[in-house]
Amino acid sequence: MSTVLVVGGAGYIGSHAVKELNRQGHSTIVLDSLIYGHREAVSSGIFIHGDMADTALLDRIFSENTIDAVMHFAAFAYVGESVTDPEKYYFNNVSNTLNLLKAMRKHRCANFIFSSTCATYGVPVEMPITENHPQNPINPYGRTKLMVESIIKDFSHAYGLKYMIFRYFNAAGADPEGAIGEDHDPETHLIPLVLRAAMSDGTVKIFGTDYDTPDGTCVRDYIHVTDLASAHILGLNRLLSGGDSDIFNLGNGNGYSVKEVIDCAEKITGKKIKSEAQGRRAGDPPVLVGDAEKAVSSLGWAPEFATLEEIVSTAWNWHRQSSTASFHRNTLI
Repeated sequence: MSTVLVVGGAGYIGSHAVKELNRQGHSTIVLDSLIYGHREAVSSGIFIHGDMADTALLDRIFSENTIDAVMHFAAFAYVGESVTDPEKYYFNNVSNTLNLLKAMRKHRCANFIFSSTCATYGVPVEMPITENHPQNPINPYGRTKLMVESIIKDFSHAYGLKYMIFRYFNAAGADPEGAIGEDHDPETHLIPLVLRAAMSDGTVKIFGTDYDTPDGTCVRDYIHVTDLASAHILGLNRLLSGGDSDIFNLGNGNGYSVKEVIDCAEKITGKKIKSEAQGRRAGDPPVLVGDAEKAVSSLGWAPEFATLEEIVSTAWNWHRQSSTASFHRNTLI
C-alpha cells in the first residue's frame, strides 16, 4: 500500500479521509497547523504539527519519507471571512499551496488529490451543476480554489503532475462509528447549527424565506463526509494505478431546503427546534444541486448515505456523544 501525506488531515473532511485511508491499509502522515484542526481527530498514522508556509518543514517531510501521493484539505473556508480578510485566504490557499506543490516537484511526488468546491461555479446558470458548468466564483474563497485548480493544471502540463480535483457540495454528517464529526468554531454549517439548537433549546436563523423554491428557503445538496472520503480513496487508487488526471463533482444530486433540514432534525432528535426568519444573505443562490454522475460512472463511486435522514442521523449520534466527551475546545476550529 501507499504512503499518503494528508495536509489538513486533522480537520473535518481531512480526518475522515485519514480514517478511511488507514482502514484500507494505506500509511498516512498528517500535517496540520491545528489553527482549524483537532489533534484528537487523528488517531492513527504519523502526526506533524506544522504549516505549508514552513518550506523547510515540507522539505524535511519529503526528504525523510517516501510519499506516494498528497491529499490537500488545508484551505481556509469561511466565505464571509474571505471577503473581509482576502489577504489571509490568498496567502494560505494559494501561496502556501504553491509551497506544497514546489516541494512535491522537488522530491518527485507526482500524485495530488485536491479538495476544491462548488463555490468555483458561482451563481448557477443551469441545474443540476455539472463539471462543465462555467466557473465564475463570487467571493475570494471560491476564487482561491479556482486559482489553485488552474495552477494544478499548469503544473500537470509543464511538470507531469497527476491530479484528482474534487468539487464538493455541502459536506455533512459524521463518522458512522461516532469517533469523529463536525465541530467548527465559529460554526456556519446548517446541520450542526440545527442539532446544537436541538440540544440547547436554541434558535436557528433562516436567512431568506422568499426564494423561488417550494417553501421559500434555500435548497442545498448534502453529501456525507464519509462518502467524500471514499471518493478520495478511489481517486488515489486511480492515480497510483496509472490512471488519468480528472475533475469530479461530489454531491448526492438531491436538494433539501433549510426548512426540510429542520423538519428532518426534529424527527430524528424528537425535539421541537425553534427558528427565526432573517433577511437574505448576499450571494446565496436559491438552489445549489450537483450532478455527480461522472464520479459514479468513471470512478465507480457509490455514495452510501443517500438520504438526508441518514446524514443527519450520523451527525446527531456524534453530537450526542461529543457533548459528554472530554473534547478539548482549545484545539477546535
